[in-house]
Order: sequence, then C-alpha cells, then structure tokens
Amino acid sequence: MTLLSELETSSRLRNLKRRVRGIFSGAEEGERGRIGLGIFFMVLATSLFPFMNGAVILLSERYASDQIIWARVTSHLVFMGLLILPREGLGILYTRQISAQVKRSAAQLLSTSFYFSSVKYMGLAQATSISFTTPFIVTLLAVPILGERILRHRIMAMVVAFVGVLIIMRPGSSVFHWASVGILCSAFFYALYQVYTRGVAAHDRPSTSVIYSVLMATVVMSVVMLFRWKTPESWYDVGLMCSLGIFGGLGHWSLAKAMTYAPVNVVSPFQYWQLIGAVIIGYLITGYVPDIYVWLGAVLIIAAGLYLAWKDTRIRKPDPALIAAPAAGSDQKSTTIPS
Repeated sequence: MTLLSELETSSRLRNLKRRVRGIFSGAEEGERGRIGLGIFFMVLATSLFPFMNGAVILLSERYASDQIIWARVTSHLVFMGLLILPREGLGILYTRQISAQVKRSAAQLLSTSFYFSSVKYMGLAQATSISFTTPFIVTLLAVPILGERILRHRIMAMVVAFVGVLIIMRPGSSVFHWASVGILCSAFFYALYQVYTRGVAAHDRPSTSVIYSVLMATVVMSVVMLFRWKTPESWYDVGLMCSLGIFGGLGHWSLAKAMTYAPVNVVSPFQYWQLIGAVIIGYLITGYVPDIYVWLGAVLIIAAGLYLAWKDTRIRKPDPALIAAPAAGSDQKSTTIPS
C-alpha cells in the first residue's frame, strides 16, 4: 500500500495522529517500561525454577519421589494460600468449571510426578531442554480440545523441535536413558495442563485456578504419605522441602506478572534463560556438563520456539478458529515452565 492511499484512509490517519501525540506525551516510553517489566518478571521466573529443580536432585539422594512431590505441592498450596486467602477469603474455592479444574490438577500432578521421578537420573540442562517442547505439544492438543486450527508455520516449528529432542535423547544409542522419555511425558501433561487452563480462564478467577492447580494433588499425595512417609533427617532437608513450594510459587507468580505487563509473544522467548540457570545449578550439584548433542538439540528446540514467537507476532489478522475459542486468544503462545 502506498503512503498516499494510507493517508487517504481517515481512520488510519487518526491512528497515526494518536501515535504521534503518544510519542510526545511519553505514552510509548510508558509502554516500553511495561514491556521491560514483563521481561524482568519472565527472567525472574525462569531464574527461580532451576533452584527448585536443583533442590529436587539434592532431596532425591535421601527420599523417594512421592515424598518430594508431596512436599512440592503441599508447600506450594500453603505458600499461595497465605498470599491469597487473607485478601480474597474462601470465595476463591468457588469454581464454575469443577470438572476442568480437576483435570488441570490431575495433569499438573502427573507432569510433576514424571519430572521429579526422571530428573534425578539425567543432567538438569538435558531435562530442561526436553521440557522446552511444551509449547509445541500445546499446539497439537489445542486442535482436538479447543478446536483451534494448526497453521503451517507451527507444523514446521514442531518438526524442527522434534528433531532436536531426538538428538538430545538419542534413542537406540548407548547413552539413551528411559528418564528422557519421562521428561517428555512431563512436558505432555504440562501442555495438557496449559490447554485446560486456557479453557477455564474465561470462567474462573486466576487465584481460583492457582489454588485448584495443586489442591487435588496435595490431597492425593497426602493420602499416599500415610503409607510412604519418611521423617526428614535434618532441618536442612525440611528447608529444602519447603523451598520447593516457595521457588515454585514465586516462579509461577512472576510468570503471571510477566503476562500482565507484556504480550506473551514478547516475553516467552526469554523463558530460554532457564537453560543457563539449569546448566549452572546442574554443574554445581552434580558436575554435569552438557555434551555437544545436548547443546545442538537445545539450539534446534530454542530456534523453533523463537521462530514460532516471531511468526506469531507478524500475524496481524486473527485466526477465525481463535475467534471461535476466546479463552485461548490471549494465551496463544504457551510457556515452558515445568512442575
């Protein structure tokens, strides 16, 4: 379109004038400030999760996975309850989508169970790289569950990401470990959790979803602990168990804040900062250094994710399938935050 034809369109001319006024009034600076805050909170969130996963590896040396999972969901529920209940009361337990909330909590529990049971057998950076496949799995699951239409560029990104996963896992080779399949299963169930979250977003308050995401898991794992409980050996272990909920709760809170300040497509690429933290924490705890195959696979997965985010930002006209599914409209690009 030529400049002349654009200026002849009065509505676009008004938009242009508003933008010019915004520049001189500081509106664009304010918008950049909000985006900067969004990026800050995303980096903060992805800096906290490696500490949580590192605590899991330390606890796995002395405790069974089911007790660590119980500590994770219970401390998260207590921590978030202390933050939310004084402000909103017991009314946050009211939900219009009880079935979907139960499915969300079940998917979250299965994702956490697979991740915590598997990460102790492999490098933290390797597990983190595989977990980055969550957005691509969300794309697949949103088709049958939310009725979204899968676009060509998403298919291309998924193929590249899948190649990256195969390079990291190397099935059939001597270095293949079943735990990598467990991490992939964790990514699948976390993607399912995100899809169900998008489904309830238009009906329940965010605080309600936060509580329900770990409520059922806490109840189920507390029953399991009646038969599997092991008294912590030291206050250090108690602190590690409590830190799981604190790191996880603050991480998810920071993630939510990031989404309120900036579009998800803008902040989601910064989730890959988590890999740096995973490499550092993993090395400090176990001395593990990712080999060239892990780095190569991670590069392919991250490149596919960045391409997906870039491509989505260039699509100006909304997909008709997304209009038909308003609950998913504001959350088109999912994040990859495990557990």
